[in-house]
Amino acid sequence: MVEVDGSYREGGGQILRTALSLSCVLGKPFRIFNIRRGRKKPGLMPQHLTCVRAAQLISGGEVFGDTVGSTELTFSPGNVRSGHYHFDIGTAGSTSLVLQTILPALIFCDEGQSRVELTGGTHVPFSPSYHYLEQVFVAFLRTIGIAVSVSISSYGFYPRGGGKIAANVSTAKAIDGLRAEERGEIKGLTLTSGVGNLPLAIAQRQIDAALASLAPILKEQSLLVRSEAVAVPATGQGTFLYVHAHSLHSFAGFTALGAKGKRAEAVGQEAAREFLSYCRTGAALDPHLADQIVPYLALSGRRSLYSTACVTDHLLTNLWTIELFHQYTYIVDGDIGKPGTIHINP
Repeated sequence: MVEVDGSYREGGGQILRTALSLSCVLGKPFRIFNIRRGRKKPGLMPQHLTCVRAAQLISGGEVFGDTVGSTELTFSPGNVRSGHYHFDIGTAGSTSLVLQTILPALIFCDEGQSRVELTGGTHVPFSPSYHYLEQVFVAFLRTIGIAVSVSISSYGFYPRGGGKIAANVSTAKAIDGLRAEERGEIKGLTLTSGVGNLPLAIAQRQIDAALASLAPILKEQSLLVRSEAVAVPATGQGTFLYVHAHSLHSFAGFTALGAKGKRAEAVGQEAAREFLSYCRTGAALDPHLADQIVPYLALSGRRSLYSTACVTDHLLTNLWTIELFHQYTYIVDGDIGKPGTIHINP
């Protein structure tokens, strides 16, 4: 039984999600305590419970302590089965985080393809937006030999949720290591600005504000920029701006979300700032992908080396959690909050 302290370092839900992923892949039961102790509302929230029950369903596992607010949980996986699954979070909880929880298990199961349909939040705070999921996370998985495709039919914003996404997952016979030390020249940017049940003019204001913030670097580097303002199907109201950067050796994404009382101009400026922070470093991976890709690289059995625009506490927490379940070595060259290089060895 693997013992996991859920309060380690950043002490968030990622510890639970990574533990569930590797437990299913490796067939190792675990007990996690102090779940989300560092958060304002400690313990399991509905989104985390969906992750637990999704992992339980695909693996035929046993769970104890799976109630809202629980700070301790025991999970014992069975055999992971490919298949057609649907999970409804019931809130605006992140569909992308639930998918990322069960994805490794479906990729590493013995055979067959799977389809996963999820209902909940698609563009919500503190999680990868659908656009990031599709254009960065899933796209990077393909570069290391993992075949996953995603689609969206409805958008879900906080607090209503109701968004719907689907993923088709193929099992992987082998996964390549990652070598991404340098980003290379940025070739272009794509700005996607969306509104759900709000005037399209808001989406255009978000684009205009982002372009104004980016003007100096666009002029300096002569970057090709494409932008699109779109009205998206959604249950509730919401807005987002997604900036996608395509470079010679990598790609990255940055999402800013609207909120009640938040001006459209602030959304555009926020997304632009995140891109500029990444751009100045010359690193290959943005801070979010740097930790999301780690479980796959650790399980690949191959050496990986990549640079990131920012070493985060989230990354260090994920590296630590994986080591509890799977023997591998890693080196992080760089301080928290600054650019760094990650070495992963079998």
